[in-house]
Amino acid sequence: MKIVIAGAGDVGSHLAELLSFEHQDIVLIDTNQEILDIAASHLDVLTIRGDASSIDILRQAETNKANLFLALTTSEQTNLIASVLAKKIGAKKVIARVQNPRYLCTEQRALFQELGIDTLICPPQLAAQEISRLVKQCSFTDHFEFEEGKINLVGITLDDYSPLANRKLSEVHAMQSDFMLRPIAILRGHQTLIPRAGTVFHRNDHIYFITREENIDAVINLVGKKKVKVKNVMILGGSSLARDTAKVLEQEYNVTLIERNKEKCKLLAEQLDSTLIINGDTSNFDMLEEEGLSRMDAFVALSGNSETNIIASLTAKNHGVYKTIAQVENKEYIHISQNIGVDTLINKKLITANNIFRFVRKGQVEAITSLAGVDAEIIEYVIHKKNQLTKKPLRDLHFPSTAIVGGIIRGEETLIPNGDFQLQVNDKVIIFALPEAITKLEKLFR
Repeated sequence: MKIVIAGAGDVGSHLAELLSFEHQDIVLIDTNQEILDIAASHLDVLTIRGDASSIDILRQAETNKANLFLALTTSEQTNLIASVLAKKIGAKKVIARVQNPRYLCTEQRALFQELGIDTLICPPQLAAQEISRLVKQCSFTDHFEFEEGKINLVGITLDDYSPLANRKLSEVHAMQSDFMLRPIAILRGHQTLIPRAGTVFHRNDHIYFITREENIDAVINLVGKKKVKVKNVMILGGSSLARDTAKVLEQEYNVTLIERNKEKCKLLAEQLDSTLIINGDTSNFDMLEEEGLSRMDAFVALSGNSETNIIASLTAKNHGVYKTIAQVENKEYIHISQNIGVDTLINKKLITANNIFRFVRKGQVEAITSLAGVDAEIIEYVIHKKNQLTKKPLRDLHFPSTAIVGGIIRGEETLIPNGDFQLQVNDKVIIFALPEAITKLEKLFR
């Protein structure tokens, strides 16, 4: 597949990195030669310096032969112009990154489709939806849905009082025999482990479980977390992401938003319905306490400064706030999320890249998800035809040891397979895989 990516920033470069493992034919366009040189030295990509909204640059990149054109620069105008031109000269599918969520309304989306833009991606809106899910399921640090919620993947940290601490996986299975649950990964410090029968869970382990939506409360009880009903949420910062998050959350919760810029506060007050807007210094933690920090159930730090967000979230935790979420600009920070005391670190660029990646994977792969700090992927494969996968039980398929089948979706049924399980055509298979297993899996599911 030939893929042309306009914009070699965090979103574009992360996508190029993901795609380079897939042995795709990738062309990366950017105006910054230094960024392109870094990409070329680390990735198997062709780089072109220039403005992606120039028809000459698009032709130089052979966009007319592209199966997919991704306009991911930081300029909304450049992305829209480049996308329209790319489609006109022959790109088969075109995706554009926009900042303004109004472009996603039905009428405007239809107009852009008429111009040739197949899909619009809005990073603040995607991140706001992610934050909303995390606040709703506040006992979890991560929450992903497959097949509209038929299978859920949740991440949770074992504290000092968890009944799972110092128990083997085989003992945990005995504790939850009455509902569907499978631990598929453990993040222990910086190490990613696949749990086996003899694996012992430790305090501070971050565990990822596959389960059904109706079993989520049972997972919380099993791990020993308390079920907290969120009522009050404080948001730090007045960015477009903070606005979009407040717009989503104010429909269900009492939301307080702190922003230091007075003019921005006035604008936010016009755009939001019931959110309480407070003009104040986002780095003044005494002021946050005066505005009710200790009465909050959830704290979401979305200022433009990653360090301020992390420190504010730790302060909120010390004041008894149950759920803390901090936005970080540096994607390297994501890897320390489970070790510093903040429940969840998010990066809207990585969220955007992972969402776009789903448009790229075709054929047997339905969806793919990356986990914060985990050097692995969750991949959803589809069994399209009868082959060796449907003729033998799982234990006889020579499955890589660095991968594990988390769950199966068969029609309306959700199943947790054992070694005797046999796959059928049209089964959707959720697999957790370390990087070294992915090539083997692709051969198996080809």
